[in-house]
Amino acid sequence: MYEVIMYDGGIYRSDELFELIEDVGGVVLVKSRSAQMLTVTMSIPAEDRPAVEALCKEIGGQVKAVPLAGTEIAVVGPTLGRHHMPHPICDIAEYLRRCGAITVVMGLARGRGKLTSQINLEEVSVIDEYDACVFMLGNFKSCVEAKADLIRQLDVPTVLVCGPKPDGMDDACSAIVYGIGRKAARMREPADRAKLEEVGRRVEDVLQDKKEALSEDPLFVHPAEIKMLLENYEPLDMCLRPAPLVMHLDGLRAKIPYSEYHEAIENMEVYGRRLGDVCSITPSKINDSSMLIRIKTRSQVAYEDSLRAAKAAPAASAVGPVAEKSVKKKKTPAKKKKTA
Repeated sequence: MYEVIMYDGGIYRSDELFELIEDVGGVVLVKSRSAQMLTVTMSIPAEDRPAVEALCKEIGGQVKAVPLAGTEIAVVGPTLGRHHMPHPICDIAEYLRRCGAITVVMGLARGRGKLTSQINLEEVSVIDEYDACVFMLGNFKSCVEAKADLIRQLDVPTVLVCGPKPDGMDDACSAIVYGIGRKAARMREPADRAKLEEVGRRVEDVLQDKKEALSEDPLFVHPAEIKMLLENYEPLDMCLRPAPLVMHLDGLRAKIPYSEYHEAIENMEVYGRRLGDVCSITPSKINDSSMLIRIKTRSQVAYEDSLRAAKAAPAASAVGPVAEKSVKKKKTPAKKKKTA
């Protein structure tokens, strides 16, 4: 069984850490460097965790658990204006990053107003690309309840964060955290930090439900193995965008143009199969500069294999009679004798 932990420390002797991760059969999920500081999120075998922790402490770093590692979460507000995008939404995004998630802050194009707020199909498609969504609303109860339709259209697990406790919204989202509203101050007080921890726990709970659903029908290959395969691909290795490969619970996001590179990625091999046969590779709804790689489950791959075998069976059985007919020679009629 693999465990996900995070190393937070200096760049000094970090090459020894990467060598140890490789030796124990682990995977580096996310690596972030800022000046002389380094943050590494890794997945390692549980039995080798003491050895990795000992080396991290020896080189002057800290090790902590990251329950949200390997996920990408959207933190959504009604708009990107200062009225709807106050400090708490940024603090929530930063706290989820410290728990190991990759977060993206988004705003709706027409989210302003209790009676005029809208979410269009394109915005729903973009949000549904992520593993989960944290949707933050404001301080007025009637306004929060009136915007329930914005959340009901989303298919991903959604955690609603708002000021007052709303009524009749339990069916609109996966979890609700109230007591966090709009304010012009950072969430630094002990009560505020307790609320951030509550948001992190709720997100962890809804993702745990998604993980259990995936465990009933496991993926054909783990996303970390696809990540290891693609890390040496030159366009991704040369990509200057932050985190060119982002892991999801059921796949990855590759930040290279779909139109240029999807054929090359589809023809890569994993466990003797084409990547395009065991994954669904589609362009991102954000733009063409990235693509989504959704890994199929084992039952999906087995079902598609059975369909291909069924199609090949009639063709194989038809070869016999055709070949037999081709071997038989046509009988030529006997020539009649001419009579005088």
